[in-house]
Amino acid sequence: MAPSWWGGREARGGGGTPVVVKMENPNWSISEVAASGAEVAPGSPAGGGKAGRGKNARQITWVLLLRAHRAAGRLTGAASAALAVAAAARRRVAAGRTDADAAPGESTALRARFYGCIRVFLVLSMLLLAVEVAAYLQGWHLEVEVPGFLAVDSLFAAAYGGWMRVRLEYLAPPLQFLTNACVVLFLIQSIDRLVLCLGCFWIKLKGIKPEPMAAGKEDVEAGAEDFPMVLVQMPMCNEREVYQQSIGAVCGLDWPRSNFLIQVLDDSDDATTSALIREEVEKWQREGVRIIYRHRVIRDGYKAGNLKSAMNCSYVKDYEFVVIFDADFQPQPDFLKRTVPHFKGKDDVGLVQARWSFVNKDENLLTRLQNINLCFHFEVEQQVNGAFLNFFGFNGTAGVWRIKALEDSGGWMERTTVEDMDIAVRAHLKGWKFLFLNDVECQCELPESYEAYRKQQHRWHSGPMQLFRLCFVDIIKSKIGFWKKCNLIFLFFLLRKLILPFYSFTLFCVILPMTMFVPEAELPAWVVCYIPATMSILNILPAPKSFPFIVPYLLFENTMSVTKFNAMISGLFQLGSAYEWVVTKKSGRSSEGDLVALVEKHSKQQRVGSAPNLDALTKEESNPKKDSKKKKHNRIYRKELALSFLLLTAAARSVLSAQGIHFYFLLFQGVSFLVVGLDLIGEQVE
Repeated sequence: MAPSWWGGREARGGGGTPVVVKMENPNWSISEVAASGAEVAPGSPAGGGKAGRGKNARQITWVLLLRAHRAAGRLTGAASAALAVAAAARRRVAAGRTDADAAPGESTALRARFYGCIRVFLVLSMLLLAVEVAAYLQGWHLEVEVPGFLAVDSLFAAAYGGWMRVRLEYLAPPLQFLTNACVVLFLIQSIDRLVLCLGCFWIKLKGIKPEPMAAGKEDVEAGAEDFPMVLVQMPMCNEREVYQQSIGAVCGLDWPRSNFLIQVLDDSDDATTSALIREEVEKWQREGVRIIYRHRVIRDGYKAGNLKSAMNCSYVKDYEFVVIFDADFQPQPDFLKRTVPHFKGKDDVGLVQARWSFVNKDENLLTRLQNINLCFHFEVEQQVNGAFLNFFGFNGTAGVWRIKALEDSGGWMERTTVEDMDIAVRAHLKGWKFLFLNDVECQCELPESYEAYRKQQHRWHSGPMQLFRLCFVDIIKSKIGFWKKCNLIFLFFLLRKLILPFYSFTLFCVILPMTMFVPEAELPAWVVCYIPATMSILNILPAPKSFPFIVPYLLFENTMSVTKFNAMISGLFQLGSAYEWVVTKKSGRSSEGDLVALVEKHSKQQRVGSAPNLDALTKEESNPKKDSKKKKHNRIYRKELALSFLLLTAAARSVLSAQGIHFYFLLFQGVSFLVVGLDLIGEQVE
């Protein structure tokens, strides 16, 4: 509503146009309102008179003041956010919890050596920055010839001249060679990514997707005896936050109950969790569901050992297919009816894989960035490889295996931490084909804390290198075609599992800072900016709603290269941390709403005597969450923190040589490492 003094001024005979200031969040706007049929007065704003211009100036001043107030509010919000981040960082430092005590049973030799190398590199870069600043203040620029310094009597000038000679003759050539090699690897990997995107575009354009054999009249009228026998396995370990809604979802699968059996494979070492899971299984048994509870006291082989033990049961021979769901996966009721029919009439198909969807993808920045990566993985990598090669890495869950294919491939093996990729490679070497269904989704959770995500990525990137060492000879000796062998060795393993983390860490976290202190070795701007930006755009296409996060995604991927490189090295050389298996922590966020619905639904169906047990389960479910919350805490990650200071030091050095793109990249990447190093990106525990 307009202020009254504007209306009063007009009533006193002014010919100005009434102005209404709309105070709408987040913008204020000014609109002129003219009376209908009113003539334009000579002194009105429309008439262009001096009085009108003066009134408009006052009105615009008022609007500018309002906008200044809005800007001040935004600055206040930004300042409060910055203070909150600073307070969180201060709490991290005061608590003193670092990644050194994140895994007490883990071998820390490699981590200590790796961190020590980064520290030495950081100290040297800070010393070199001090030297370069002193030389810059003396007026010595990079264009000065080295012999000119040798004639100077000053000790510092002579030392700086010697440093320039060492830099020019001994450091620049090998650094430039390493730079060129990494750039070539970077281009090869970018071409591979581009080809995958083109393949995905072709699939969308032509509407290519696996189709089950058309059902005949006899299939439509088929009874329960004509449905294949399906075994459903649910491996879990100490996952009390998610077991209840997952078991409920699996028990609700639309399939004749006489034709499928559920195995709940509990490896929990917590007695309370095991009791809760057992009671949940017994509840569904009373409902008439064919479900079995199995518990191993000795967890040999982790998940692979658990699945192997379950497959050794005598009744497994009665089943044709086996479906695997991890503890946090919730399939839709029609999951089996949309996946199992793809095996009919295709005796060479060994695996049908569904894609994942995520119930907590918008929970925080970390889950949003994970969603971008995994959307590209399923939409592009898995779909293209499945459509054109009939091979891809099994995702470990939400997949249907033909039991004959598992047995023909040697069954589950505990030799690596990626048992899913292991069985997929061995099945491929035996000639089995895989199908990927991009339109069949299974809901699950993403890790919400950086600690959980970091451990998951370590396992996912160390395991493939272990597997490559073990199966390289088998690939060479196998009877599959030459091009399939090349795809397995050069694309599946070397390019996407070894070269990608190697060049990503080496190029952007080592070579780029070094070229700032050894400017004779050049890293082109298109390598630093344009190609990574293009690749990030391609990666984010399967998740178009995530486009506002493209810059954080690019920076975070480079930040994660430290963990991935460390994991790749430990797996390749069989170091201690390569065999670390840590169950990814689940928040159970998806189960909080589902639990209430589950109680309401089954309290109506169950007998009166069983209702209190479900209420007790609900109470016991909520109590452990409170206890587990107390044990959570954020940490300081020393490697990421040291690299942040290194990159920020290199950014300061780039200012002296006026390298704009390099400066901004190093600055933002250094800030990204700082945010991750202080554990400010994922779940924040007060």
